[in-house]
Amino acid sequence: MTHSSSGLPTRTLGRTGLQVTQLGYGAMELRGPAVSDEQAARVLGAVLDGGINYIDTSIDYGASEERIGATLGSRRGEYYLASKCGCAAQQQAGERADHVFTRDNVVAGVEQSLRRLRTDHLDVVQFHASPSRSTLEHEGALDALLDLQRQGKVRFVGISGTLPNLPEQIGMGVFDVFQIPYSALQPEHAQLISDAAAAGGGTVIRGGVGKGALAPDKEGVSPRGLASGEPQQLWERAQLDDLLDGASRNEFILRFTLSHPDLHTTIVGTASVDHLAANLDAARKGPLAADVYDEASRRLKKAQARQ
Repeated sequence: MTHSSSGLPTRTLGRTGLQVTQLGYGAMELRGPAVSDEQAARVLGAVLDGGINYIDTSIDYGASEERIGATLGSRRGEYYLASKCGCAAQQQAGERADHVFTRDNVVAGVEQSLRRLRTDHLDVVQFHASPSRSTLEHEGALDALLDLQRQGKVRFVGISGTLPNLPEQIGMGVFDVFQIPYSALQPEHAQLISDAAAAGGGTVIRGGVGKGALAPDKEGVSPRGLASGEPQQLWERAQLDDLLDGASRNEFILRFTLSHPDLHTTIVGTASVDHLAANLDAARKGPLAADVYDEASRRLKKAQARQ
């Protein structure tokens, strides 16, 4: 593992060869009117100023692409930019339309993203919503994305994949990057992350802080989506609090995610400069100590077996 000048650990994103910070930024939180343009600009500036060099967005994320383009267009050489395709182009503000995996929609979506993001190329474009191989091939969606790659508008092709389709997607041998959900509280895809990396793919982990599903930590920080439920119950059954050693629960979960040996980057979203700073501090500490990671993994497996 190497480190950037900002102190963030970096990894090579599979066969793409891109040197990415292990902490990336997921821009979904910048999608709607609850976040002002000024707040979005502050957060995005802090992302790059903090040393993060991988930003992930989507057509589905409302105003996110346009805000990135408006704020960071002049700094395009400082970061790698990933978006999605298969999302319905020309969505109305606040709506989430069904995905459409046709040649025309893929081309229209990528061209629209290029305009909104104020760039002439996207480093990674991923099919959204984990479509099957037959869906990707039936109406030319995959061929369309590969054509855009040959035109230089897309550098690397990827897919946001989950079970049950992810093994098939890895086996296709066409995708350079796989975006996969994973955390201590959502471990179902742990082996598939390793399978994707073994096949030469770059691994981009989403949900790496458990989607903010735990109760407020000892500092009283309450990230988005706090609720009791399965993640909370899993944490309590695993009795992980005594492993924190002064860390917040969110820091521990993020560093647990970073401890996966085949993770290349994890995209963590926030609309708060303070939460971003906390994530940067946690990421600079790197993975958990091996003995802590092994003990946490043992407790989590035992807790999951009792579900």
